[in-house]
Amino acid sequence: MRLLLCKKSVLVIQQETESSQLKRSLSALNLISLGIGCIIGAGIFVMTGMQAAQYAGPAILISFVLAAIVCGFAALCYAELASCLPVSGSAYSYAYATLGELPAWIMGWLLLLEYGIAASTVAVGWSGYFVSFLKDLHVFIPEALTMSTLAYDANTPGLAGISTREAFNLPAFGSVMLLTWLLIIGIKESATVNNFIVILKLIILVLFVCAGFSHVDAVNFEPFIPKNIPGTERYGWQGILHAAAVISFAYVGFEAVSTAAQEAKNPQRDMPIGILGSLGICTVLYMLVAYVLTGVVHYEKLDVADPIAVAVDALGINWLIWMVKVGAVVGLFSVILVLLYGQTRIFYSMSKDGLLPPIFSKVHGKYKTPHLNTLFVGLLTGGVAGFTPIDILGDLVSLGTLLAFAIVCFSVLYLRYKNPEMPRSFKVPFFPITPVLGILSCAWLMTGILGMMELLFIYYMPIGIIIYFLYGRKHSKVRAAAS
Repeated sequence: MRLLLCKKSVLVIQQETESSQLKRSLSALNLISLGIGCIIGAGIFVMTGMQAAQYAGPAILISFVLAAIVCGFAALCYAELASCLPVSGSAYSYAYATLGELPAWIMGWLLLLEYGIAASTVAVGWSGYFVSFLKDLHVFIPEALTMSTLAYDANTPGLAGISTREAFNLPAFGSVMLLTWLLIIGIKESATVNNFIVILKLIILVLFVCAGFSHVDAVNFEPFIPKNIPGTERYGWQGILHAAAVISFAYVGFEAVSTAAQEAKNPQRDMPIGILGSLGICTVLYMLVAYVLTGVVHYEKLDVADPIAVAVDALGINWLIWMVKVGAVVGLFSVILVLLYGQTRIFYSMSKDGLLPPIFSKVHGKYKTPHLNTLFVGLLTGGVAGFTPIDILGDLVSLGTLLAFAIVCFSVLYLRYKNPEMPRSFKVPFFPITPVLGILSCAWLMTGILGMMELLFIYYMPIGIIIYFLYGRKHSKVRAAAS
């Protein structure tokens, strides 16, 4: 029965592929540009400073290298699946076609962390830069309206570090709801505007590195690897691993490259160049920014939602202060939009398969968008952004993302052995070593966030599985077609 379901889902996906006439127009340079544009976001503007302050210290540079290597393994596996299953349903469709319905549901449930909760994380980071920008204009928002209801003490491991306070992050919630409204009415992103935002972010980061390089103080790097605080994941090699696990979500933009396999002119050659090229360039850029950031300001002062703004303030370069804050506000705003859009379309695909109620695939008569789906995602994402601090969100997003990466790597192994004759325009090099290393390295990084594993595996995942058996399994269209 399970094999029949997998074959049925593969057939459905292949039919979708045949009916989608994608033009092969993307060069390796186009793919690299696409990857850079998607990767540069909250990871570099927000998480770099926070993870340096709370866990890795100046050794955040090592964390970025570790995260890039792990994401590189997963990215190559994404590329192979995208080349043989080139559909818009993302990793959810890959899991459906290779592992079956329950793993697909689990993947979809994890993608809620990778997209939906990631949007909440970026919204909280955006709020920090927006509030800082308003302060420069002498506009002040009460602190209780710029902080999350929940608070987290990094010195206390696990859920015991979570407490409550009378606060709500109104700018984060408001940004999500504004973008939700735009998505409902059917806003179309302009490629020209998107390219401008990407170029703006690159220029700002390069200017920050160039301006700050001469102001780096070697004293701020002592010690390079701060001594671990016993009984915690703070500092030492435990802190480096924790930071690597959390900032791995900074690289998830490579998914956009892997899913463009059927539009690449020469996927066999261009896909690895696009994926590894964008990862490599962004890794170098991330490390340069982290070097300047922790060299200009002592890492203990970077535990804020707008660390680059803090560093620029310390430099005292007024024109750069404005550029950084405006660039971050505009750039992160566009990232939230893309993440919200991705989450609504994943829910749309799951609803079309019968795993979620039909309301998630209901399209507005005038705007031709899944309006109720979008409103639900917006309220959920906005509420989480308003109530939850960025450190908890970052940990959860990274755990869910790493687990999703591991499933994708396993899917490549499974599909190679179960369906070796399937056409693949791109194949993972050094098979099966690469996907195996991908699985093991993802699992290794996940051990760096042990404190939040309780929330993921004891609460979040069981809730998703219960929903599947109560609704999804009974209403599955693929299961019904196979019976």
